[in-house]
Amino acid sequence: MWLAKRTTIFKRKDKITWTKIKELLYSEGFKSVKAGHYSADSLFSCGCGAKLDPRNFGANGKIDRDIYFVDVLNEDYERVKTLLASNGIEAIVDDDVIGKYGRV
Repeated sequence: MWLAKRTTIFKRKDKITWTKIKELLYSEGFKSVKAGHYSADSLFSCGCGAKLDPRNFGANGKIDRDIYFVDVLNEDYERVKTLLASNGIEAIVDDDVIGKYGRV
């Protein structure tokens, strides 16, 4: 089902909700769920490719800047929305996950 049409049901900077949605969908038998995450930073603040970001050395440690997403098959979309609502999970698709101050 590589070329199947999919709909994004969740896209946000929220790892906890992303994990709940993934676990629920896999436990209910939805096999064609595509879930992943990617970096929200287009440019890193370090130089020479060192990947030592000075923003990660604060009091709370490394900052999670990833954007998490869950895609489901179009034919499963209504069942998934009903399942998430019945379990009290609000799946939000944020169109501007980086925010107006996060762009370079």
